[in-house]
Amino acid sequence: MSELFKAASLARSNVKEMTPYMSARRLGGNGDVWLNANEYPTAPDFQFNERNLNRYPECQPANVILNYAAYAGVSPEEVLVCRGADESIELLIRAFCEPGKDAVMFCPPTYGMYSVSAETFGVEQKKIPSMPDWSLNIDAIRDNLQNTKLIYICSPNNPTGNIIDNKDLVQVLEMAAERALVVVDEAYIEFCPQYSVASWIANYPNLVVLRTLSKAFALAGLRCGFTLASADVIEILLKVIAPYPLSTPVATIAAQALSIEGIATMKHRVATITDNRIALSEALSELPIVEKVYPSETNYILVRFTEANKVFKALWEQGIILRDQSKQLGLTNCLRITIGTETENVRVIEAIEALC
Repeated sequence: MSELFKAASLARSNVKEMTPYMSARRLGGNGDVWLNANEYPTAPDFQFNERNLNRYPECQPANVILNYAAYAGVSPEEVLVCRGADESIELLIRAFCEPGKDAVMFCPPTYGMYSVSAETFGVEQKKIPSMPDWSLNIDAIRDNLQNTKLIYICSPNNPTGNIIDNKDLVQVLEMAAERALVVVDEAYIEFCPQYSVASWIANYPNLVVLRTLSKAFALAGLRCGFTLASADVIEILLKVIAPYPLSTPVATIAAQALSIEGIATMKHRVATITDNRIALSEALSELPIVEKVYPSETNYILVRFTEANKVFKALWEQGIILRDQSKQLGLTNCLRITIGTETENVRVIEAIEALC
C-alpha cells in the first residue's frame, strides 16, 4: 500500500509547481574557498555553558531583545527576534496577506526569498523591475499599489550591492501609507550604517526593517534575525511566530555577539572586509575578461565577465565557489563574489588571471 502513496497527490498545486530557493549549500560544490553565500570567511569564538537545556527557551529572550534594541536605536517593543531574516519575510506574509486577495511587491534583480515565500503561501507577486541603474521605478510602484500589502526593498540590494536612495524610500513610504507595509531589508547594513532607516520607524508606522546576525556578525550558522517595526506590527507578528523560535544556545550566543565587546569586534570585521573588497575590486577591474565591477556597499561584489560561465566553471573546478547570477533580470554574464580573506581573494585573482 505504501508504494502506491504519492505525497504530491496531497500537496497544494502551487507548491507542486514551484521552484525552491537554491541556497548556496543546496547548490553544493567541493571547495575550500567558499565565496558564494556572503558569509564571513572565518569563524567567531563564542562560549556556551548553559545547564538548562531541559527547559524551553523564552519566545523572545529578554537579553537578546534589550541588546539589539540598544544597538539599533529603537525601543524593545519595536524588536522581534526570529530564525534569520528569512523567517521575518515569511511571518509578514503569513500575518498580513490573504492568499488569492493580497499581493507582495519587490523589485528584481533582488533577493530570491521574497518570491519563494510569496509562492509558498499562494500570494500574488508584483515584480517591478528596477531601473537600469538599479534604482526604484517609483512610477511603476505607484501604478501597482492596488491590493499590495507588502513592498520588499533590499538595501543594500542583494545581489547588486547598491544602496536604495533614501529619497526614493520616503516616496514609497508616503505613497503606501495606510495601504501597505514597506519592508526594508537591511541584512548588509553594518557595511554602510549611515544609510539605515531604522530611526524612521517613529515617523513611518508602515515601515518594517529586517536585520540579521548572519553577515557582519559572522553568525550565519546561528540563524538569528530581527524585525524592527512599530509596536503594533510586532504585536501582530507575535501572534503567528512559533512558540520557541530561538533555541537556548542561539539566544545565549546572540546576546554575547550584541554586547559592547561583540559589537566592537563586528566593526573591526567590517573594516577588514571593506579593505579587502576595495582591493579585490581594483584588481579585477584591470583584467581583460572583466567588463565591469559594480560599486558595492556590502561584503560582496557583482562582476560582469565576457564569459561568466567559463569563469564560474574554471574556478569551481579549482575549489573556488562563486555565485552565478546570470539568470537574474539584467544580470547576464554576472557573478557575485563574496569578499573572503586576503589570501582567498588573491587565489580568486590569480585563477581569473590565468583565464585571460
